[in-house]
Amino acid sequence: MTVKECMSRNPVTAEASMPVLQAIGLMKEKGIRRLPVMDKGKMVGIVAMSDLLKVSPSPATSLSIHEIHYLLGKMTLRDAMSRDVVSVREDSPIEEAAVLMKDKKIGGLPVLNASGDLVGIVTETDLFKVLVAMMGSK
Repeated sequence: MTVKECMSRNPVTAEASMPVLQAIGLMKEKGIRRLPVMDKGKMVGIVAMSDLLKVSPSPATSLSIHEIHYLLGKMTLRDAMSRDVVSVREDSPIEEAAVLMKDKKIGGLPVLNASGDLVGIVTETDLFKVLVAMMGSK
């Protein structure tokens, strides 16, 4: 089985210029934990909810709420994203995706076609679904 057969197609993406606060809202609204970051139609990075939480202020900050919102309003995904994106090709075996995710300790991979365009995302949940189906549990 290939990644193309189990990936989620048409993933939610965001532009690199999107403010961090807006991205957090988008991810909460869509119920997703990672967001491929695009610039001029090409994937330039990926951001996970955990990345966004790292750049958010802790409750122990000495900044006022207005200062926090002002600063976060200025911060974009370009400032918070991971640039060294681990990805997988759509024609790769799902085992390859699983090994990459295990070895790199990541929960999802952007899926690229032969031209390098983003066509989907494969997550640990997608792989669990395949495993359950293979075991005949459903």
